[in-house]
Amino acid sequence: MYIGRIVSVAMTPAGEVAGLYRVSSRSFPNRTAVVDDAKVRIVPKAGHEGDVLKNPYIAYNCVRVVRENTIAVVTNGSQTDPIAEKIEQGMSIRDALALSHLAMDFEKDQYNTPRISAVVDRVKKTGWLATIRDNGLEVREMPLEPGYFFYVATYEENTVSLEQGDTCEFSDAVSACNFILGEGVFAERTNPVTAVCAVAAGPGFSLLAKDAAAVGG
Repeated sequence: MYIGRIVSVAMTPAGEVAGLYRVSSRSFPNRTAVVDDAKVRIVPKAGHEGDVLKNPYIAYNCVRVVRENTIAVVTNGSQTDPIAEKIEQGMSIRDALALSHLAMDFEKDQYNTPRISAVVDRVKKTGWLATIRDNGLEVREMPLEPGYFFYVATYEENTVSLEQGDTCEFSDAVSACNFILGEGVFAERTNPVTAVCAVAAGPGFSLLAKDAAAVGG
């Protein structure tokens, strides 16, 4: 089943929070992720730079780590930056998600693609999911427990629901990327392109990106 992009909040069996993102695409699969110190960008692969002229929504910061490395923001679009900046300035996670989604609205492409976002706080051990569609806005703190995750996607499974979750066994960013690219329920979600994961580790977050072709490597 094709459900498009996916964001997820999770807690490892050891009790560390994680934010996961998967790019799934039928139209623009030639993309990858570039990891910097405190952010990750989705960009076209070399030779496909012109794709951004066909669709302005395919390149963006998908991860930002803020509040002195205590909070990770993970999204499917340019809402990453305003959410992160509002949280950095002291706004609550709930309000930053609600205000940023409402201000930016769903993407104005031919599919009215929803914006979907995840935020995890490694100190408070909390995780939030949010989405804005052409028919609604949802922001919700998810009841994280060790070894469990929740997710929301852009299509089909595009509401924030307690039913869109299950157990997970990944322990670090590498195994988290493998998980969302093709394990568990995600093995049945088609067209994976790349994954980006932020897993709480030590005084901050471990950030990793992995292309679908590299799963298991």
